[in-house]
Amino acid sequence: MIRNSNRGRVYRRCACRDTAGKQLGARCPLLANRRHGRWAFAVDLPSLSGWRHTMRRCGYPTQADARAALRHVLACERAGVHLDDRQTVGDYLTDWLAGKAMALKPTTLARYHDYITKDLAPALGAIRLEELTHHHLAGFIRDQLAAGRGPITLRRCVATLSSALNDAVRQRRLAHNPTRYTRVPRPPRRERVCWTPAQAVVFLRHCASIRDPLTELYEVIMGTGMRKGEALALHWADVDLAERMLFVRYTLSNVNNTTPVFTTPKTRTSYAWIGLSHRVVRALERQADRQRLQRLAAGPAWAERNLVFTRATGRPLRPEYVVRHLHKLTDAAELPRIRVHDLRHFAATTMLSSHVPLAMASKTMRHSTLSTTTEIYGHLLRHVAYQAVDAIDTALTTAEHHTQAA
Repeated sequence: MIRNSNRGRVYRRCACRDTAGKQLGARCPLLANRRHGRWAFAVDLPSLSGWRHTMRRCGYPTQADARAALRHVLACERAGVHLDDRQTVGDYLTDWLAGKAMALKPTTLARYHDYITKDLAPALGAIRLEELTHHHLAGFIRDQLAAGRGPITLRRCVATLSSALNDAVRQRRLAHNPTRYTRVPRPPRRERVCWTPAQAVVFLRHCASIRDPLTELYEVIMGTGMRKGEALALHWADVDLAERMLFVRYTLSNVNNTTPVFTTPKTRTSYAWIGLSHRVVRALERQADRQRLQRLAAGPAWAERNLVFTRATGRPLRPEYVVRHLHKLTDAAELPRIRVHDLRHFAATTMLSSHVPLAMASKTMRHSTLSTTTEIYGHLLRHVAYQAVDAIDTALTTAEHHTQAA
């Protein structure tokens, strides 16, 4: 038996049993043979209850391996890290998700659950939490990419794991987050397809000509820059047509593409008032008239939710149906196919192309920061760059004229 210079002991033991069936451990006479048994360590550690307990681990092939494991345990204790080396990554992620359930949106919780149960746990779940390393994660990413996993989904999956391990660091379960320097290839930036105002007019005229029930929904998104979920969750109680304002209070999402739920908007700044143009006010008035007729036609089957945009029975529209219907209409109008979210981009690009000040456009889009607007739509701000350098030109030219006159 060898005492560690700090604390703990390293020794050799085996699984042999005596005649009573009790393990001999370190007392086995066969341990005189160096090839018999395995190395182990034991050390007293404080527990969360305040009582000290003895951690014993065995199965190390060499004395050096056992010493290294003991040094790691003592280093974690000095750093204030609470060791529970029997807890696997899978166990930790399950406990972490259960603790986060009350703080996450239902859609986010469902997405995290899928990443953990379908991806992270099968690949990394059996590894002890303290033994998870950058190499494990690099192998996971390599295998996922080789299997054809999309970079965007993979980045979100790794981000979920990183968030969980950051909590482990904050809770003193880990000394560092092994995902910190993990790199997932960035997907190429997708070129946004954005209609011109002329194309938007062609689309709206086509919808009006066939009296499509979602015409006003698409026009409201174009005219306000609302997100799809925000428009689908809009309640009449949050609309003031006389004051030409509406308040974004909810967003509609589908949990696992099956269950519609109302949650808070995407960011804190998304929870705000939006001004309405006269065109959007007229669209909402038409929607109110359409809904009155739908309510009469549905009779007792009408499900009153006080929503602005609904199915013919008053129930919420399904987000995926709104997307498919937009594609159907754009194909019929012979226009470039776009996403519903691209109608929001249309609003932003139209404002910026019309020289609306960046700060005002950002406020209308309810971006969390001005830099978000610049990052997404910076390519549209060429006129701002010209105005900036022209201001310098004007100042220098004016000063030059004054100098010459003097």
